[in-house]
Amino acid sequence: MRNGYRNLLASALAHRKLVAICFFLICGSCLALAPFLGEDFFPQVDAGQIRLHVRAPAGTRIEETEHLFAQVENTVRGVIPAVELTDMLDNIGLPYSGVNLAMSDTATIGPFDGEVLVSLRPGEHAPTQDYIRELRIRLTHDFPGLTFFFQPADIVGQILNFGLPAPIDVQVVGPLGNANANYALARLIERRLARIPGATDVHTHQVVDVPEFRFQVDRTRAGQLGLTQKDVADGLLISLSSSNQIAPNYWIDPRNGVDYPVSVMTPQHRMDSTSDLLRTPIHTGVRPASQLLTNVGQLGRDTTASVVNHYNVQPLYDVYANVQDRDLGAVARDVDRVLAEYSSQIPKGSFIETRGQVATMRSSFVGLGIGLIFAIVLVYFVMVVNFQSWLDPFIILMALPGALSGIVLMLYVTQTTLNVPSLMGAIMSIGVATANSILLVNFANDQREKGIGAISAALDAGFTRLRPVMMTALAMIVGMLPMALGMGEGGEQNAPLGRAVIGGLLLATVATLFFVPVVYSVLRRTPPRYGRNPETAS
Repeated sequence: MRNGYRNLLASALAHRKLVAICFFLICGSCLALAPFLGEDFFPQVDAGQIRLHVRAPAGTRIEETEHLFAQVENTVRGVIPAVELTDMLDNIGLPYSGVNLAMSDTATIGPFDGEVLVSLRPGEHAPTQDYIRELRIRLTHDFPGLTFFFQPADIVGQILNFGLPAPIDVQVVGPLGNANANYALARLIERRLARIPGATDVHTHQVVDVPEFRFQVDRTRAGQLGLTQKDVADGLLISLSSSNQIAPNYWIDPRNGVDYPVSVMTPQHRMDSTSDLLRTPIHTGVRPASQLLTNVGQLGRDTTASVVNHYNVQPLYDVYANVQDRDLGAVARDVDRVLAEYSSQIPKGSFIETRGQVATMRSSFVGLGIGLIFAIVLVYFVMVVNFQSWLDPFIILMALPGALSGIVLMLYVTQTTLNVPSLMGAIMSIGVATANSILLVNFANDQREKGIGAISAALDAGFTRLRPVMMTALAMIVGMLPMALGMGEGGEQNAPLGRAVIGGLLLATVATLFFVPVVYSVLRRTPPRYGRNPETAS
């Protein structure tokens, strides 16, 4: 093997110009594949869980919502085989306590809203994304009046989304006076984003047409009866939502000293019509006599927003979009082009901004790109100090184009997108490739100090350092092979790192063994002036 390599290296040194041209053509061809890789923040992990969000028309009562959820469950069971299904749980409506709502990442906004949590049997189910793809088609066809979208079910996806239900969040932000115009613009953007290839589950988060009862207090009449606006509001709040919020009371058990909250409210079964509501007694502490609610105002019907969101104080409307069968970066670029089309329709004082996982991915890529460049520059300057030469470190870094080309080629062949783990693998492969080139150039310099010519020194260095270079590269490649194959639970998360390291080392090793000696023989025409021992110099 070593003799065969020596013959190949000797042939390469005899045709240095041709080798250089072929090397740069190969590197250029591989790097030209980079725009086709696609971009993702992190690879998706098949956790065997599905988190389906179902939204009924605004104003649907919770018992009717439960009936619709039962029908949705039947459709889910028709798509997922029973042997692969372990649990299915429905969370319908908002929690009673505001603390529970604040501590969760749910997108539920009312009794017409909820989630279906599906758990698949570990190790015995088909790919989860295939079921999600099928459910998107079936559910939309069977329930045209409902809105469906899938949220990340695994903890990694939830953290990467920072609690948002989708990786792309287009926000139309503006003052309250532009609320109607901003909502109309958000709906236009929603319909346009839904036509982007790869964009799915596109929906506007805020629902603005929820029916409500609006009670207008006649303040003049209420004042004549000795009541104020606050008295009427407190009376309704206690009757409908208990006294726990405005007048909390506690009873202490004398046996164990534990205190229990005591709340008073009208039983819900006795408040089932508007006439019952208008007969609610309203009283004040000043006058013992109570007045019926109907005596102090009028009850009317209206619509309102189910949820109001703010960012930096200003109200906003969120348009969420998920990704399917396409990388996140490509969909995000199409979203940017769509938003540019609507830039002229933004009301005065309002603006559009893209947030969510997309913004984090872009900032992370910029940081990792700068880190990659900084790593190369830092390695170069460290070697300049070590070799006391500007030329030798440059020759050593000639293996890096091969490493970068190998990374791109491996990611393209394995259909792996460019993401944070693959960029981390690129930085790792650069370090190993540089270390191998240092072995070769250092030995060649030792040969030059003995008076051997540049071509012979490059040939001897490649022949002598073949074994340590191959052992270092093969050890790293074999060690990364299980990771690159995505073996084990959650292995998809680290597979891009292993693939980037293996691809980078494969071509970097070839560049170290063939192209670096060629560059050394061309550029190192004079022997190095550092590190000589006195006997050789004399």
